[in-house]
Amino acid sequence: MINLEVFGDLAEIPAGDYKPKPTTVTPGQEEALHPLWMSIDGLTKVGIWDCTPGRFTADRSAMAELCHVMSGSATVTNKDGSGSQEIKAGDLLVLPMGWRGEWEIHEQMRKTYVLISAA
Repeated sequence: MINLEVFGDLAEIPAGDYKPKPTTVTPGQEEALHPLWMSIDGLTKVGIWDCTPGRFTADRSAMAELCHVMSGSATVTNKDGSGSQEIKAGDLLVLPMGWRGEWEIHEQMRKTYVLISAA
């Protein structure tokens, strides 16, 4: 039997403990993760992510990511500088497998994420 999972009122779920952002280029930037669900094979993960303002690098070489922004704003830029996107509450950002770049969080951000890894 396959169980259906529902997570309500995502804005009210506690973020968890804030820790230094490992890939930050802004001293003092912190993030918090709250995992919600993982597939049996571990290739798909869903959760909530919060991050304080600042810049950090990101590498999606081995996975794709879907991000639904619940609050805050940021600029996401391709590593090669070929393009950037402004994102804000209500937006859905798709980072395809192979994407690498930089995020600049302008206002503290909360998003849901779906990470889909290659087998």
